[in-house]
Amino acid sequence: NTKAIQHNMDWIWPFWVEKQFNPADPSFIPRAFSFSHINLTHRNWTAVGLPDHDCYPIVDPRGLITPFHNGWSIDFWVLPIGGDALLPSRLSSVVQTMHMGDTLSVETRSRHSGARLSVAAALQKREDMLFLHIDVHARSETEGILVAALRPYNPEGIQFIETIQYRQSTWDWFVDNRYRVGLGRKPDRVIFSRYQNGDVLHRLYESSSKDTIRCEVGMATSAAVYQLKPHQQKWLDLRVPVHQISTIAKDTAAGWNDRLKPTAHLRVPDERIRFLYDAAVRCLVLLSAGEVVPGPFTYRRFWFRDACFMIAALLDMGMTERCRRHIVRFVDRQKPNGFFHSQAGEWDSNGQVLWIYDRFEQCSQDLLDEDVLRSVVRGVKWIENKRIPQSQTPYGGLLPAGFSAEHLGPNDHYYWDNFWSLAGLEAAVRMMRRRNKNEEADRIQALAAEYRKAIFHSIESIPEWRARGGIPAAPGRRMDAGAVGSMVADYPLNLVEAEDHRWEATLDFLLSNCFHNGAFFQDMIHSGQNAYLTLAIAQSLLRREDERFRDLVTSVADMASPTGQWPEAVHPLTGGGCMGDGQHGWAAAEWVRMIRSLFVREEGDRLVIGSGMFAEWLAANTPAFGFGPTPTLHGPIAVSVSPSESGVSVRLDSPNGTAVRGDIRIPGHVPVPLEPGKDHYELQRRQS
Repeated sequence: NTKAIQHNMDWIWPFWVEKQFNPADPSFIPRAFSFSHINLTHRNWTAVGLPDHDCYPIVDPRGLITPFHNGWSIDFWVLPIGGDALLPSRLSSVVQTMHMGDTLSVETRSRHSGARLSVAAALQKREDMLFLHIDVHARSETEGILVAALRPYNPEGIQFIETIQYRQSTWDWFVDNRYRVGLGRKPDRVIFSRYQNGDVLHRLYESSSKDTIRCEVGMATSAAVYQLKPHQQKWLDLRVPVHQISTIAKDTAAGWNDRLKPTAHLRVPDERIRFLYDAAVRCLVLLSAGEVVPGPFTYRRFWFRDACFMIAALLDMGMTERCRRHIVRFVDRQKPNGFFHSQAGEWDSNGQVLWIYDRFEQCSQDLLDEDVLRSVVRGVKWIENKRIPQSQTPYGGLLPAGFSAEHLGPNDHYYWDNFWSLAGLEAAVRMMRRRNKNEEADRIQALAAEYRKAIFHSIESIPEWRARGGIPAAPGRRMDAGAVGSMVADYPLNLVEAEDHRWEATLDFLLSNCFHNGAFFQDMIHSGQNAYLTLAIAQSLLRREDERFRDLVTSVADMASPTGQWPEAVHPLTGGGCMGDGQHGWAAAEWVRMIRSLFVREEGDRLVIGSGMFAEWLAANTPAFGFGPTPTLHGPIAVSVSPSESGVSVRLDSPNGTAVRGDIRIPGHVPVPLEPGKDHYELQRRQS
């Protein structure tokens, strides 16, 4: 990036470069002593795909399409004769839409100076091949040209193209002697350029004189040019073969509708909330087609942490068998010493795996196999052996210093790691008791009790001037943004009571000192607004029935891209991604879990129904709305709410007829307890 971009500003570059390298734009970043020039302002993209195939072509915010992981891209331009060129990456705005029918597609519509362009991308299956299908429509008020252009870059930067060949007999490009791009329509001419001659943009009106080019620098470009007549639409139908389907995979369902039938459905009066839920569901299913990966591009690799959060959301959606398929594979990643290893120096994974094992058994009401149980025993042993020996210091009995969750700061003895490990031990106890292995359960329970004591001794030993009534990220830390890691004991682990003043003080500190524009701003590494951590804090507020949770949910909704996606962190000025993958699976997971908690959440062994209902949903003239079915500790349940003048009617549908324990606590209404066998309740409005 450093060598290629800044010396060639007369090229057409991706959207992030056009913004970030423009001194008149708020996205501008001086390059000065920067070692590398990377996308820090608009890390946003959306993958298209099918629910059973781990191929993730991505589309950037201006319609630049990258068919292959970490590969080159295809762009489209309209150049009217005598008018300004329609170059989407240089436009101040476009309209981008995700279409969520039986095919998942992203459409980008742009217009400028009398020209219009629509580019839609989707993954399709034809017999034994997956194709990226690109549907292009262009129109100009004057005579001009439509250009399909091969670009040696993607939304992260340069990606080399060394050779391009155009085959006249089949109207396709052959890139680097490996990849084929079928144009679908014969071009009027095909132009080539190599790095030394500049961008092909500057040669579009030359006559075509050859069918191939080689660029030793790796910056070859090519343009297929189509004449446009005034007011006549030109249509292109490009197909890029992206993957040969194995014999085993040929029979998998190709469409989204069938795959999503068993998932929990959301019906609410707020169209934006519903759209974001539907998009998050598809994101999670897409990113769990092969291994569970937290992103289609930058983070297309496995981490236990992200996988466990994403599987928890898939469970909430009701995709039990999909979760089982992934969970049983965790055993193969466990080291002989019991460590569930996906990256070095991070100690939270064992607790997370044991927690999701237990969560799966609770929600599915089915026991995992003996291989998994043996891995539980090894996982417990690793936690036991990894801990520092007991002492009276603040670190006694904790895990050693580690890098932790990457967003808490430099290596330290993080409470995040220790709370996860404690939760893992308690999960292992429950798993053993389900199998009547009470002797082993008693041993682990004693270990967990001693561990809990060590953690809380450490917390209590922190001087008040550092703790300020709350819980810093680690024993030696002051209160800062890293304290968000300590909130994990509250959500999702429920290791402490909602009334615990230390967690309430931590919440108050974070809300008062670590928020920007309504969302949690993570100073550590991310240096941006974080959607999934904001939602975790919202969950803690909801647990306390603190109505401020609503503002956080709304802020996260406002942070989403037009296609309903969140990057890992959001730039506070540009509103674009500044960290990690531009479509982040953990963020999608927390949105799904947040929506579920609005309708149904667990508090210990009890269910709390409806405590997150938005006030406007409960107006007397609002149509019925609901969520479900979603698995719970008491079996699957669907919640339906019908507002009326006097209150609300609540119906609970449980396919198994399972008796439930808990309360219905809809804001502004008199709470009622759940009764075994009862599925219909009337709640009265509170008198003002």
